[in-house]
Amino acid sequence: MAPPPPRGLVPALLWGLSFIVSLPGPVRLQPSPIPQPSPPTEPHPCHTCRGLVDSFNKGLERTIRDNFGGGNTAWEEEKLSKYKDSETRLVEVLESVCSKSDYECHRLLELSEELVESWWFHKQQEAPDLFQWLCSDSLKLCCPSGTFGPSCLPCPGGTEKPCGGYGQCEGEGTRGGSGHCDCQAGYGGEACGQCGLGYFEAERNTSHLVCSACFGPCARCSGPEELPLCLC
Repeated sequence: MAPPPPRGLVPALLWGLSFIVSLPGPVRLQPSPIPQPSPPTEPHPCHTCRGLVDSFNKGLERTIRDNFGGGNTAWEEEKLSKYKDSETRLVEVLESVCSKSDYECHRLLELSEELVESWWFHKQQEAPDLFQWLCSDSLKLCCPSGTFGPSCLPCPGGTEKPCGGYGQCEGEGTRGGSGHCDCQAGYGGEACGQCGLGYFEAERNTSHLVCSACFGPCARCSGPEELPLCLC
């Protein structure tokens, strides 16, 4: 609380002036910085390649009953080639394989167009799976299911059941990732083959594991709620 003003006109004026000068200045609030949106995550090239192949196969389905569109299709197919395996059909499919806004698809198609043409004219019979031939064997962007990384190493838990079936193997099916298992809630361990903190084994056999939640106060337990088996 400020002291009472002194008596007399001049002392009172001097007191008032000194009081005003001693008041704090206006507080200037700094504007909060505008949050910047995080840049969009680019898809792994393997996923882009898979999308390209899926779109290519849909294009083949869409054009399966088409023909050259001329006045004498029988003559054209006899003298030129069957529309089914023609360059005309390939071009029509490739023209619509990528959406206009899908930059990654267009870039990959530009890099791999000669490979696609080689497969179309020379490799279809011996390698009918375009995804395997293009994305895995030729471009080396993808790995078989249950494997990951540049050398397509097996995911923890094995290729047949990565992460025991209770998690996701990071990078599975691509030439990237760490192979680390991101386990479902309640599961843990390198290959999600154990029950996580706050869960107990309700059932287990050679191929099956069921983890159930512990009673509320327990961080670790060995039984359900009706059995007070907290492990401290």
